[in-house]
Order: sequence, then C-alpha cells, then structure tokens
Amino acid sequence: MSGRSQALKCVAWAGAALLIAAPLLFFLSAWIGSSIPRNSGWREADQGIEIFIGENGIHTEIAMPVVTEIIDWRGQFPIGDIAAPARAYTHVAVSWGERAFFLQTPTWADLDLGVAATALVGGEGVLHVAWYVRPAPSDDFRPVRISREQYAALTREITAQLVPEEGRAVYSGYSQHDVFYDARGTYHLGNTCNQWTSERLASAGIATGWWTPLPGGVMKWVPPIGEH
Repeated sequence: MSGRSQALKCVAWAGAALLIAAPLLFFLSAWIGSSIPRNSGWREADQGIEIFIGENGIHTEIAMPVVTEIIDWRGQFPIGDIAAPARAYTHVAVSWGERAFFLQTPTWADLDLGVAATALVGGEGVLHVAWYVRPAPSDDFRPVRISREQYAALTREITAQLVPEEGRAVYSGYSQHDVFYDARGTYHLGNTCNQWTSERLASAGIATGWWTPLPGGVMKWVPPIGEH
C-alpha cells in the first residue's frame, strides 16, 4: 500500500471515529451538565401557584394559569391571535425554539435535515404559545407549586423574551389553540429549547441543571407525580 493510500485510510478512520465519538461526547456532557444543580436548596412551596413542566420527548414547555393576581397572560398574548379564541382556556404554555425549524416542522414527517442542521449552528428565536383547558397531570406534564415571588420572577423572565409588540411578527400555530411570536435570543447547540426552559426556571430560583440541552435534563429536576 502506498504512503498516500495509507494516509487516506487513516483520515477515513479518523473521520469515522469522530462521527461516532461526537454524539457520545454530546450525550455524556449533557448528562453531566444537567446533573450539576442550580438552586439545589429549592423546595416546592406549601402555598403558592401551580405551574406545569411538560415535555414531548424532544421539547419542554412551561404551562401557567391564564389569570392570577400577578399576571393576566392575555395582556401579553392576545387570545385573538389563535384560531379558536372562544374556549374557556385555563392555562397557557410557553416554550422557545429556532424560528425556521419550529415553523417548518409541524410534524416529524415534515423534518428537513437542512433546516435542522442550520438551527444547530445558529438561528433566530421564536416563542411557541399554546392554550389549554384544565390540563391533566401526567408523567410528561408535571405540576410544580412555586411561591408567588418565584412565579412573579418567572413571569418577568418570560415576558422579557418577547420582542416589543410594535416589531413582533405573529405566526400561525400547528392547531387552533397555539401561535408563534418573534422572540429574543439565538438558538444553537449550546442554547437549545430545553436550555431556555431551565434558564427561565433557574432565574426564578427553581432547582434545575446547569446545562440541559435535552428534555430529560430538565425533567430530572421536576418531581414526578406522587413524589411531591
């Protein structure tokens, strides 16, 4: 075998090893990063406001009562922006992600690898806002009771992510009860939708991990039903 052929073979092996090692390193770092606590002394409040942390296997969201003495979310997210505004909604769920990926991927069947790859290296943020009627607790939609002070901080954190209304575009959602809004922030592999969720929780003083690019990293800090 010539020296050139040997060199090409080595490069090919190195490339293959990198393709295998990179995902493994990512998942390992995600596990380690999400296991490092922020606000480790936090405990659920005996009295306060119940929110929900939800996940669908890929993505997490924070669901909150539509109206409390602290905020009426209809003032931030006009109910007329959704296609079915007349229902008696009790909760509004907010999450964040990369605009093109969110808007162009209503189902996983619509996944475009080019759009997904672009999102990983940097894309503009968008908020996904979904309205619910008396959502039922489940293992992937977990209730958490926080203090009023923590809820006030959480609402400030979320509203601060919105682009001012005069410059904010509104995009149709996936169904009759959700919608998208322009948001602050840049999405990339180090700042994913799930990291956005944990950043909001941490800023409100709620326990979560330091780096949570995957939904499991967020949910490991949320007590399952029956462990409250």
